[in-house]
Amino acid sequence: MEIEKTNRMNALFEFYSTLLTQKQMNYMELYYADDFSLGEIAEEYGVSRQAVYDNIKRTEKILEDYERKLHMYSNYIVRTQVLDELERYVKTQYGQDQVIAPLIAQLQEIDE
Repeated sequence: MEIEKTNRMNALFEFYSTLLTQKQMNYMELYYADDFSLGEIAEEYGVSRQAVYDNIKRTEKILEDYERKLHMYSNYIVRTQVLDELERYVKTQYGQDQVIAPLIAQLQEIDE
């Protein structure tokens, strides 16, 4: 399994998992986060490997569709990059500024 795809699916799952059904959440978590095989998931739920595979593929498409429409993950990435750049700029220009540094820290905590 590609590490980039796994990382992306885990990130999308973090943002959109509450929009999925319980079964979709369970399958995705077992497959991507816990690294279960299709066979292990199928055995756990008493279904075929094909049923698990189909559910996971369908759920991947659903997560990608949510991201296409809502942009929560991509906005998070951009926001993190801008905050990191702002933090570097403030440190090089102002050191540990007593006003700006705490505000940057507060913004960073929002996404954690």
